Amino acid sequence: MIPDSLVKRAERLEEYYKEKFPKLSGMVKQCFLNTIETTVKRLDDGSYFVITGDIPAMWLRDSAAQVRPYVKFAKEDRELAEILESVIEKQSEFICIDPYANAFNEGCTFEGHKDETTQNGNVFERKYEVDSLCAPAYLAYRYFEETGSRRIFTKKFHEMMVTVLTVFKDEQRHGGSQYFFRRYNCPESDTLPNKGKGRPVNYTGMTWSGFRPSDDRCLFGYLIPSNMMAVKALRYMAFLLREGYEDNRTAENCELLAEDIEEGIKLYGVVEHPKYGRMYAYETDGYGNHVLMDDANSPSLLSLPYIGYCDKEDEMYKNTRRFVLSTDNPYYKVGSVARGVGSPHTPDGYIWHIGLVMQALTSNDRNEILDCLDMISKTTAGTNFMHEAFDPNDPAKFTRPWFAWANTLFAELLDKLMEEGFF
Repeated sequence: MIPDSLVKRAERLEEYYKEKFPKLSGMVKQCFLNTIETTVKRLDDGSYFVITGDIPAMWLRDSAAQVRPYVKFAKEDRELAEILESVIEKQSEFICIDPYANAFNEGCTFEGHKDETTQNGNVFERKYEVDSLCAPAYLAYRYFEETGSRRIFTKKFHEMMVTVLTVFKDEQRHGGSQYFFRRYNCPESDTLPNKGKGRPVNYTGMTWSGFRPSDDRCLFGYLIPSNMMAVKALRYMAFLLREGYEDNRTAENCELLAEDIEEGIKLYGVVEHPKYGRMYAYETDGYGNHVLMDDANSPSLLSLPYIGYCDKEDEMYKNTRRFVLSTDNPYYKVGSVARGVGSPHTPDGYIWHIGLVMQALTSNDRNEILDCLDMISKTTAGTNFMHEAFDPNDPAKFTRPWFAWANTLFAELLDKLMEEGFF
């Protein structure tokens, strides 16, 4: 059964956009409800498990992003609150099972990828991604901020935060890490070189990531947007540790690590671009090498205000944004129907609905937002759902017809615009 607060909100959104932007009115209700209707499953033990859509596993990042738009309705809806609290606890359990995994099975089923790495039957995929460990902290902080509920402060949630802190600190010096990952008979982007350890990196204060939010490997191990997300996540964790457990010692260690990472970003993650000025790189190895690009998956450079790292009017962000939304970014593509940010994870030339939605969410320009909404309305291929990626010249060609994160992110945008009285 769908919580009543979400049904009412979906209906309100539908009515609002029928009047204000009819081209989107057939999409908003079903996109808003897509996660709760199709991907949230109650298990036999009463806990909740959230699949991504057409892949029957629970990603830490995706599940947090999928339910994020529902959090603000939980205070007045106990049924919804129980679901969200269970998702936070489930994420905590998973991280304590294996903090290097990005996706998990419903139980110890041994389903998923069989890679050369430390195996666990609960793990669907063991690609280590910094943002995977940040996402549950973001969700829990937002939930506590909205509801004030202390039910999230379980023993497992505390253990999860201590585990995340430990892994982030260990991966400041990845050379000594026990993590390795190799996959065979696959694209290069699905495996790590150097016997599964990735390319060598220098100490910077930042924390190493094997893979990007796209699940593609990092070229250089310090992924700047994910480190920015880690800075915020560690500060959220420090607040939650003090508020929920009076654990001042671990909270202080979180804050100290956040300072180290932020200093590393400033010293190693900034480049002087001849056209755009001082801007953020996407990745670096700490030896002076940088990757200048952006990927539509969040956290991305485009998403920095959305993840709370900086303001939309921050000068460095504005320089970076101009680069990201230009063809100087190798994954910004222009077609006859749409233009936007794509990803090396999907076919060359395709762009992402998540990229278009994020562009609107991080913009202060009314015309830019309207332009993004118009492009979105024209590129669902008649499905009235978001997709992963699509051909900007022929939107009937697309990947992943059931991608819940893209649907609820789009609904979050429309909900935000309605709340702000945009139309």
